Amino acid sequence: MSPSRWCFLAGLALTTGPRAFTAEPPPVLPTPTAPLRWETELATGILWKVGGGATPLPYVLLPQIISFKIPPISERPWAGGALVYRTRLSLLIEPIIRGPEHSYLGVAAAGEIEWRSATERFTGFFAGGGGFGWMDSKGYEVRGGQGQDFNLNWLLNTGVRFRTAREWRLSLSLYFQHISNRGMDKINPGLNALGPTLGLSRKF
Repeated sequence: MSPSRWCFLAGLALTTGPRAFTAEPPPVLPTPTAPLRWETELATGILWKVGGGATPLPYVLLPQIISFKIPPISERPWAGGALVYRTRLSLLIEPIIRGPEHSYLGVAAAGEIEWRSATERFTGFFAGGGGFGWMDSKGYEVRGGQGQDFNLNWLLNTGVRFRTAREWRLSLSLYFQHISNRGMDKINPGLNALGPTLGLSRKF
């Protein structure tokens, strides 16, 4: 073989050899974005009038609460699980089965702190907040009734949730609610009520 042909073959090996034996880096795939964890919840329960300093009438309410929760604002490891802070907006539909009024319809916003186990099968939570609403006030007709239709509300809610399926959770909680017109009317007995609620929520 002539020297010129040897030089040609050597040059060809040097230019093609590295490409033949060097693996090309794998393509860089985009990192998937973690899904947002919005949540809806439907809760039902019964509240009895409690405490002094409010109406003397033995009110009983049946709250139906539809809540919409935004994704967590803060989430950090704690006690073998995760401590999560989020907010929720709720629609309050509350028939009054004992009392001079017939129903209370309102909205409320609350901050909620959750502790979730590592498997997320168990969650303990505490929420507090408030809002406003309307009822068919009877304070000028019945002593102890509410003085005006427009009222403010404050709430405290604490309990536990159990995951029953991949996206579903069942909750049992204790719910406290205060309703009053904050002195906007001269008749303002206020209403403190406390009782259990049962809820079903779903993440999406």
